[in-house]
Amino acid sequence: MEVKVKHIKGMHFQGEGQSKAVTHIDSSLAAGGSGMGASPMEMVLMAIGGCSGMDVVSILAKMRVKYTRLEIAIQGERAVEHPRIFTDIEVVYRFWGQELPEDKLRRAIALSMEKYCSVANMIDKAANLTYRLEVNPES
Repeated sequence: MEVKVKHIKGMHFQGEGQSKAVTHIDSSLAAGGSGMGASPMEMVLMAIGGCSGMDVVSILAKMRVKYTRLEIAIQGERAVEHPRIFTDIEVVYRFWGQELPEDKLRRAIALSMEKYCSVANMIDKAANLTYRLEVNPES
C-alpha cells in the first residue's frame, strides 16, 4: 500500500491513495492552519470509526440484522507532553431501529474491534481502546 501527501499551502496538504480519492489534511485556525481539512489526529479517530464501521455493517448484513441508522462516535484523550499520542480512546456505536437484537449488535462490534479492524487493533497497542453500544428506539 502506498499513499502520497502533497503540500498545498501553509499547513494544508492533500493525501491521495491508490483509490485516487483526495483527502484534505490541515490544522485548525488556532494551530496555524486554514481549517481546510481534518487534522492528522482527527483522521486517526475517523480511521477507527470507518474501519470498524465497515466490519460491523458487513457482519450485521450476514446476520440479517436490519437497523435504520448507525452512527459511531469516537472520543480520544491525548497526552499532555509531546509526542501528544492518544492515551485513551472510546468508541460508541449508536444504532436506531425497531426490535434490534442487542446480542447480535454486541457480537458484530466485538468481532470488529477484537479481530477484524486492523486500525483498532494497531491503535490498541498504543492507547487504552474501549467501546460500547447504545441502542436508541425508532422515533
